[in-house]
Amino acid sequence: MGAKAKKALKKNMKKITASAAASSSSQLAAPQNTKPSADFLPLEGGPARKAPATKTIENKATVLYIGRLPHGFYETEIEAFFTQFGTVKRVRVARNKKTGKSKHFGFIQFEDPEVAEIAAGAMNDYLLLEHMLQVRVIPPEDVKPNLWKGFKCQYKPVDWVQIERKQHNKERTLEEHRKMLNKVVKRDQKRRKRIEAAGIEYQCPELVGNTQPLPKKIKFSED
Repeated sequence: MGAKAKKALKKNMKKITASAAASSSSQLAAPQNTKPSADFLPLEGGPARKAPATKTIENKATVLYIGRLPHGFYETEIEAFFTQFGTVKRVRVARNKKTGKSKHFGFIQFEDPEVAEIAAGAMNDYLLLEHMLQVRVIPPEDVKPNLWKGFKCQYKPVDWVQIERKQHNKERTLEEHRKMLNKVVKRDQKRRKRIEAAGIEYQCPELVGNTQPLPKKIKFSED
């Protein structure tokens, strides 16, 4: 190796050592932020990303389902009992459309959602008049629009005795009267056959039907 080559090699070595010293000094001077930011989540093998914002879901459920209601525990009793938790807006007990009897379940609505949540937790599996109540909160999206239809109307039971009395005492035409008598006679004949088949000697009284003849048409003269 000649003298010129040795000088060039020494210059290159000096440049390399100077650049290495400058890079090490810059690394020592720069602040090392090893603690990750609170708004960022470190990922393995990739850059940090911002944490997703959590949305708080607001509780708006105010309607409760009440199951296994005992006999005699109806709208007025439910409202009076549940007012100890808070203000009650509406109460409805499911009833039979024909008889008006309770189906042993109902619904109640509070003004405050927090009160509804507390009432559901306190009254679920509560023993009342030998009935274990089943109470739960109904989400707002599951509440049907016609749930409170006619909840203030007091149900009047149907007087079936009065209806049957009117049906029995109504005025019938001769044709309707004949049909009714024919049904009675056929029913009596079937009863006689059953008595004879059973080997019972019994003389059933004869049924006498009183059917009036059809009225004659009266023709009026032109005079």
